[in-house]
Amino acid sequence: MPAAHGSGRLIAALYALFALAATGRAVVQIATRFSEAPLAYLLTAIAAILYLVAAWALTSTSPVARRLAWTACSIELAGVLCVGTLSLLTPALFPDDTVWSRYGSGYGYVPSVLPVVGLIWLALHRPQELSTG
Repeated sequence: MPAAHGSGRLIAALYALFALAATGRAVVQIATRFSEAPLAYLLTAIAAILYLVAAWALTSTSPVARRLAWTACSIELAGVLCVGTLSLLTPALFPDDTVWSRYGSGYGYVPSVLPVVGLIWLALHRPQELSTG
């Protein structure tokens, strides 16, 4: 079942919104201040790509898209947990914030919650061919 209706549509829309926000932030940072914090800015660009992939994959019905949604949400969760932890333990690694710094505190912790919600939604909304049988 794609995220074309109900709660799935909201999750996909949030992913699309975060893709837009992270892309804008990454483009400006990379274009104007890349040498100041290259790791942070590249991680924001990676987050933007993952958000975009998740937004698209959640709205598609193909098995490949579903696997891609699982992968994107899982990588995003791992990223926010790793970067969030590293940004607290070794702040010198991140002279400027990423979307995932301090578990996404700069974005109201949505970067920490969104992949969990996406993974739960994927687990609860299995495709028809998998749920019958």
